[in-house]
Amino acid sequence: MTEDSPANPRKIIHVDMDAFYASVEQRDDPSLRGKPLAVGGSAKRGVVAAASYEARKFGVKSAMPGVTARRRCPKLLFVKPRFEVYRAVSRQLHEIFARYTELIEPLSLDEAYLDVTADTAGIGSATGIAEAIRRNIRDELHLTASAGVSYNKFIAKVASDQNKPDGVLVVRPGEGADFVASLPARRFYGVGPRTAERMSALGIHTGADIRAQTLSFLEQHFGKSAHYLYQASRGEDYRSVRPDRERKSIGGERTYSQDLLLDEDLRTALEHIIDIVWERIEKNKTLGRTVTLKVKYADFQQITRARSVSPPVETRADFERISRGLLEALLPVAKGVRLLGLTLSALEAPLGASIDDPEGVAEAGPVQESLAF
Repeated sequence: MTEDSPANPRKIIHVDMDAFYASVEQRDDPSLRGKPLAVGGSAKRGVVAAASYEARKFGVKSAMPGVTARRRCPKLLFVKPRFEVYRAVSRQLHEIFARYTELIEPLSLDEAYLDVTADTAGIGSATGIAEAIRRNIRDELHLTASAGVSYNKFIAKVASDQNKPDGVLVVRPGEGADFVASLPARRFYGVGPRTAERMSALGIHTGADIRAQTLSFLEQHFGKSAHYLYQASRGEDYRSVRPDRERKSIGGERTYSQDLLLDEDLRTALEHIIDIVWERIEKNKTLGRTVTLKVKYADFQQITRARSVSPPVETRADFERISRGLLEALLPVAKGVRLLGLTLSALEAPLGASIDDPEGVAEAGPVQESLAF
């Protein structure tokens, strides 16, 4: 953990899909819905990769041998995993994340940290962003996700598990220490069964019990984990969200508190987004061949219009011309517009530059210190 300013708390969301593999299978095959389901092998050496919530009621868990799972739940249905489908859904999931922030740290196909401190979508609160993401997932992917919203990664991740499935929990800076104090010790990173046994033998059962120990005591009994336990038990975790994926697009969008209907209002709104996106393009020293306009209407219908060019877009004038042309083709609109967005994709770097520069990926616009939880 590294130091950060506590006066400027981050707004971090941990999004975790609910029973991801199993839920995708139930979504795609209605006959499986509402039934105990395991994704994986039922043979002697087969292992459960994921279990539906109906199966979990019987104690079926991931990584459990298939024969054990069948013994616990005789009516358990097994399906073979379709990883190519899960990867495709994961890509759709990350496209949803990217509407709200560029700071995305994937942990697996179905979960990620998002730093939404900058509020690039203009929603106004981290909780509002989490709910918007969950709504997008439900409406577009026909799946559910749970989310934890907090000021650091540790608490956000733990919080996302508290109200599963299909829930959200917000832990604000003033609530973090008490929230952590109530956690069982086994909920801390790295505390497996053996460490939990050692803690129990020392009279340590909760976060409050860990916090009651001195750093030297923790070092004596838990070695390298001591500093982490000492800080986490106080609700402290200064790690930043670190994107590790190659940038595939640069964009920005805005949701409006009042729907836009007049042509001039839409043109003015587009100019503001052009300013935002071009600034990011320049900072990342990136060229791209495809400009995409996204429009979401008042009834939540969403459309995109794109134009690809060769050679790539090199100047602001080119970017403006293409963006305005995409909007003009839609005017006049028959219903109000609640969201506009622009994206530059099919990226390539100019000579001597790199489009996956970590510093560029981390750029997400100015931090709005007033963003609420």
